[in-house]
Amino acid sequence: MSKLEPKIKFGTDGWRGVISEDFTFRNVRRVAQAIADYYNRGLNNKGQTPKITVGYDTRFLSDRYAKEVSQVLAKNGIDVILSDRAIPTPMLSFAVKNKKLTAGVMITASHNPAEYNGIKIKTSSGAAAGLEVTDEIEKLLSHASCFMPHASGRIKKEDLTKDYISFLKSYIDLGRFKNAKFKVLVDAMYGSGNGFIAGILKGTKIKLQFMRSEVNPSFAGIRPEPVLENLRPTVERLKKEKFDLCLVLDGDADRIACFAGRGVFISPQKILGLLTLHLSQDRKMSGGVVKTIVGTTLIDKITKQLNLRLFETPVGFKYISALMEKENVLVGGEEAGGIGFKGYIPERDGTLAGLLLLEMMIYHNKTMLEILNEMEDRFGRYYYLREDLKLQAPSSKLQDLQKIKRILGKEVVEVKDYDGIKLICSDGSWLMFRTSGTEPLIRVYAESGGLKRSKKLIEFGKGLIL
Repeated sequence: MSKLEPKIKFGTDGWRGVISEDFTFRNVRRVAQAIADYYNRGLNNKGQTPKITVGYDTRFLSDRYAKEVSQVLAKNGIDVILSDRAIPTPMLSFAVKNKKLTAGVMITASHNPAEYNGIKIKTSSGAAAGLEVTDEIEKLLSHASCFMPHASGRIKKEDLTKDYISFLKSYIDLGRFKNAKFKVLVDAMYGSGNGFIAGILKGTKIKLQFMRSEVNPSFAGIRPEPVLENLRPTVERLKKEKFDLCLVLDGDADRIACFAGRGVFISPQKILGLLTLHLSQDRKMSGGVVKTIVGTTLIDKITKQLNLRLFETPVGFKYISALMEKENVLVGGEEAGGIGFKGYIPERDGTLAGLLLLEMMIYHNKTMLEILNEMEDRFGRYYYLREDLKLQAPSSKLQDLQKIKRILGKEVVEVKDYDGIKLICSDGSWLMFRTSGTEPLIRVYAESGGLKRSKKLIEFGKGLIL
């Protein structure tokens, strides 16, 4: 790699870069070559031919990048299944596991702004590749050539949607959906999860409507992340029209947020709590629960009362995936809306999460707002906030945060520092700082039993690093 070439670094879930700056066709080919070298080294010595599936989302040039990756892999003697259309990332993960393939490569920058694109690598189980894989691929980049590949007979285009839809139909209790008459709005945020729920619920009496379901590589100027500041059009529609539930998917449909009633936002943190209750109590499924270090205290309360084992990981779903592969995990979720489920792939899926929320409403024959209120009456109300600060490099002040003894009149009784800095106070409220693995950001998190205090915690935290 020349000194002029940008460094390619895999973050919490893949490599992402700005299109035409560092995410170029040349660098995409370099990454594809390194992936080919990694899997060929592992399998060819055993006399086996690697088989890799390649998918892509609705971002600018994603289909072209997917073709380039496929051609590089094929040129290296790898059998390639290339999706014949833009698909959600969970669909690619499912295809890898379902077809018993070596790996998967997904062209997506997930929830990042429109100027970004990226590459996610999935292992044979469908899980996100861990550091043991991505670190080796990064090492191979220095030797990766950038030749212009040609089309190969090893590339086979396939429709990956049918098996995915069929499996999700079998996972949910579809018989209960047949006569349910809930009205549901799905906001696809211009991403690749723009119609698959309709295929799954075809033949039921669920009334589905979609918004922002057309392809728009600019995402209408917003980042396709299901957080409130990006959902103003959704809230406006919910105030004008009556829906029983609104599901919001991110750019590659592996994350979710939702609304109840006339625009009551249900954060991913609360969704994880709701689905833990649904799977364990309604569906009588067993297993532990995984949250990340930035996860809500609500999950601690639920797991304690239900006597469920609780796991805590660093931020990044790959850590949850790793636990799902070796432990009996019922459900695992991250604060950003990625949730994975037992008996499926060890990965997150916004579509399945949304279907299970709807299923919970059908089980209880209640609105989501009623179910949410019942959960909070039982386990407590928590006000979780996050703010992203655009800083080009981590603040030197972060090093001093562990020395703080009191926050807004409350004693700091515990400090966690294995992924960022989390300061936990005597009243259970907490404040956390963490640098982003994919963007030049410092994230400030806070949670308490009152919205006013949570807001004050955020402002206090910002004052410490700005």
